[in-house]
Order: sequence, then C-alpha cells, then structure tokens
Amino acid sequence: MTVQADSAMPTAPGEPSELASRLRVVLGRLFRRLRAEHGFPITHAAVLGRLDRDGPQSTSDLAAAESMRPQSMAQTLSELEGQELISRRADPADGRRTLLEITAAGRSALADDRRRREGWLARVIEEHLSRREQAVLAEALALLERLAER
Repeated sequence: MTVQADSAMPTAPGEPSELASRLRVVLGRLFRRLRAEHGFPITHAAVLGRLDRDGPQSTSDLAAAESMRPQSMAQTLSELEGQELISRRADPADGRRTLLEITAAGRSALADDRRRREGWLARVIEEHLSRREQAVLAEALALLERLAER
C-alpha cells in the first residue's frame, strides 16, 4: 500500500537505500521535534524511563544500556539525584555495588514529560492526518517495530 502524504513523496516504493536514507532523515526530524517538547534533557528522560521500566540498576548497567560512557552517565545520574528524581541504595545481592532507582518525584516528572510529548504528537496526528492516513500510520508502526527488533 502506497500513500502520498505530500507531493515530494514518490508514489512507488523506492530502493532500500533510498528508503533507509529518507527514514533516517524523517525520524531525525521527528525526534528533534519531540525532544523540543521535553521538560528536561533527553538523557534524563531516557534514564528515568529505563529505571521506571526495568527497575533499579547500576551506573555501568545504565551506561551500557544507553550507549553512554560511564563518566557521562555518572554526570547525568548526579544531576538527577540532585533533583531528587533518583536515589541510591546498596545492592542487596552485593553490598559493594550501588543501585539507582527512580523516586516518586522522578515517576511524577517522567509522567508529566510523557504527557507533554505524547500530547503534542497525538494532537498533530489528530489535526493533520485524515482517518485513512492514521490507519496507514498504524500499519507503518508495525513495520517500524519489526525494523527496531532487528
């Protein structure tokens, strides 16, 4: 199924390399726009989201999961801790290790941030895409999810 969202979009599927290039550009633009809706830096939201989803983790685990240097992650965690959005505690399985966990204030800040970002995106989808285009977007999301799993 091919949808023409605007006159610049071809009506026939392109070569995989062309599709990859266009997808990278479009996702980059969308990501930057969503980032503008954040209440705090994207790295803070990513760490809070990971702690919320996956539970307490060490600095090195978080750095690896977010593809960050441990020093950069330590700085991010220090900032989050200073805002009382995360807390530290000893790992019950290994007292030499420290685990970081999201606080109630962190969950609240994360929920507010998610509502702001998702609210903007939902509003744009509703106001600027027809019902048919929204259905096509839903189908495309399934494809994007498959790509993300590879």
